[in-house]
Amino acid sequence: MNMLIYLIPIALFMGGIGLAAFLWSLRSGQYDDLEGAAWRAIADDDPDTGRK
Repeated sequence: MNMLIYLIPIALFMGGIGLAAFLWSLRSGQYDDLEGAAWRAIADDDPDTGRK
């Protein structure tokens, strides 16, 4: 029971850090172009490198 005195504030602190990181990623525009990133991953824009 005494361990809960330490574990609950640590869990709340880590959750706050995760929430702050998520809000930072929203504000910095990490999720603005989800469709473009998906198409860039499968696009074949590289020139042929001479493979047979």
